[in-house]
Amino acid sequence: MTGTHQTLALVLFSVFVAVTLGITTWVSRHRHGSAEEFYAGGRLFSPLENGFAIAGDYMSAASFLGISGLIALYGYDGMLYSVGFLVAWLVVLLLVAELVRNCGRFTLADVVAARMAERPVRIAAGTSSVAVSVLYLVAQMVGAGSLVALLLGGSSEAARSWTVIGVGALMVIYVSLGGMRATTWIQIVKAVLLMAGTIALTVLVLLRFHGDVNSLLSTAAERSGHGLGFLAPGLRYGGDWTARLDFISLGLALVLGTAGLPHILSRFYTVPTARAARRSVVWSIGLIGSFYLMTIVLGFGAAALIGPDEVRASNASGNTAVPLLALDLGGGAGSTGGTVLFAIVAAVAFATILAVVAGITLASSASVAHDLYASLRRRHAKQYSEVAVARVAAAGIGATAIGLGLLARDLNVAFLVGLAFAVAASANLPVLLYSLFWRKFTTRGAVWSVYGGLIPAVLLVLLSPVVSGSPESLFPGVDFHLFPLQNPGAVSIPLGFLAGWIGTVTSPEPPDEARHAETEVRALTGAGAV
Repeated sequence: MTGTHQTLALVLFSVFVAVTLGITTWVSRHRHGSAEEFYAGGRLFSPLENGFAIAGDYMSAASFLGISGLIALYGYDGMLYSVGFLVAWLVVLLLVAELVRNCGRFTLADVVAARMAERPVRIAAGTSSVAVSVLYLVAQMVGAGSLVALLLGGSSEAARSWTVIGVGALMVIYVSLGGMRATTWIQIVKAVLLMAGTIALTVLVLLRFHGDVNSLLSTAAERSGHGLGFLAPGLRYGGDWTARLDFISLGLALVLGTAGLPHILSRFYTVPTARAARRSVVWSIGLIGSFYLMTIVLGFGAAALIGPDEVRASNASGNTAVPLLALDLGGGAGSTGGTVLFAIVAAVAFATILAVVAGITLASSASVAHDLYASLRRRHAKQYSEVAVARVAAAGIGATAIGLGLLARDLNVAFLVGLAFAVAASANLPVLLYSLFWRKFTTRGAVWSVYGGLIPAVLLVLLSPVVSGSPESLFPGVDFHLFPLQNPGAVSIPLGFLAGWIGTVTSPEPPDEARHAETEVRALTGAGAV
């Protein structure tokens, strides 16, 4: 990579960082220091603003870098991520958006604790929320490292490591100083930049093929070395029964996991009413839907114009396919157009990572302070002390994500996010749905549901080929994998639902019918909602 690429991209990085730090500083001077201000931005955002912020939260490095890379390497099978991420929003819209806004205050645990014994439920839900958030953060850190490695010619492992550390430090600053209001505006700015960059690249790819999508696909298939098999299912997930089960497992995790992601659920509390929450989801579906359709064009465009071999040579997991595509579309290496377009795309991707990690860190620090700390010290925890704990928690979570991001730097970011979705679907979704829709659900059922999904999901990941037993593993030199699938969703999601049912039917406490009725009325009508 030439010095011009590096200089221009670093200038654009710096501009975005300066703008976002300016927003954070401005917000920090106007904040009131209350928990509602820090966690929910004072509930002052409109549906349009929140829709852009949700889209900004959701369109992560996995979406922009990882999915396009997987499509460039595996064709049709890589499209599963685009389809899964998009279909997941229908689950959110139909089942949880409005009900969660009516029942909760700041976190997932608020919804469940509305009709249960608060302390054990908050501790369980807070623990699972932090676990999901850390997994998701690791994916963003890996994306940042891959991007800067490409920018610097892939020669400096030290630069890659310092990038991960720098991203972690910035996200702690955003969250600690600005809270939800600053994080939301950063998401909105990032969503606009990302949509503009993606639209520009998509138009350039289609212009290169004169608007002929068939020509684009046939060129991609020819360049891939797999022929028409590149456009058919089976290249990544069709080899044997294990690969096919992995396909089903990943699909379940992607479709069901979104409704259990803490940083997405917390977005519904930033608007004044449940109707506004539903309208913001509709706005976000339009933005996210168009974005994922464009990632398909970019993925096949990278396969057709760059070729899977060159993409894999740059980054084994395909995370750098889009920046390489931008370089080619602008005129190739050494050209002014290529330099400018590459730098813009690299800066947008970096902005994407910074914005998403801020949102996830805020949600996880809220879980630590509002659920775990407030449960353990409920009598002594006042609003100001809770916010202070959230700021300290942001620093601890950032340090953890940095360490794991350095460890997992060679894995595909979309794949890593798939694991986070599996844990969210296993631990958070069952307890959320049971709490909203099952009249006989009890405290024991809620606690068992969370741990019954969380513990198997994490254990199965640790015992899977992701961690050991293959050249692409976190620890390629050892082999202690016992579970054949890379994504645990097909096993851990049913276990989460089953554990919740068993815990409820064996519980000595009778279900609180009155509190369920109160919660149901509140969820459906908004009466009494905060």
